[in-house]
Amino acid sequence: MRLALFDLDHTLLPVDSADGWSHFLVRAGGLDTAEYGARIEHFAATYRAGTFDTEAYLVFQFALLARFPRRQLEHWRTEYLRARVLPHIRAEALELIDTHRQAGDELALVTGTHSFVTAPIATAFGLPHLLAVQPATDARGEFTGGYSGTHTYGEGKVCAVEQFLGARGLGWDGVETVFYSDSINDLPLLARVTTPVATNPDARLRKIAAERGWRVLELFATEREAA
Repeated sequence: MRLALFDLDHTLLPVDSADGWSHFLVRAGGLDTAEYGARIEHFAATYRAGTFDTEAYLVFQFALLARFPRRQLEHWRTEYLRARVLPHIRAEALELIDTHRQAGDELALVTGTHSFVTAPIATAFGLPHLLAVQPATDARGEFTGGYSGTHTYGEGKVCAVEQFLGARGLGWDGVETVFYSDSINDLPLLARVTTPVATNPDARLRKIAAERGWRVLELFATEREAA
């Protein structure tokens, strides 16, 4: 088995779908844009700095979902994807994925952005498997403010891939894996796969890739790099 794994934000997309969704939801829900915007930017800054508090971020993200009825969230998600995500799907990313599809590889999106946002994005990219943190729901399907299973940040991505392989009776041995990511925060999974590819890498990942002789792929310029 050959498994091709793809990060999402700044890797396949030139924008950040998680932060974009948070800002969109705050505005759509009539929340305090200054207060919530500052919190969103704080998490983004600590993520870039490598001081990210994963659990605090997940509490924040899922508390936002739990404020609103599921049906309303689904309506807003459709609007968000149409306006802020789908226009940013680039031909270069689709071609990269198709190269692995044509080779017969299994394809999976592995992202820290939660599955409520990323499930339709994975579909838009033609990626059949999604490894992402799952928001918890109650018996009516409404969001509770918690999450279930493994989160997918840092070492959490390694655990998610191990669970994906284990469900198929497989382990790391004997499986050829490639992972594309832009972020130093994905170093645990990049170091674990057969072939790490630093894609549109941030400065710290670019330095490590050079030190370790990893391939660097400049798929396209991202909003982070342009800024």
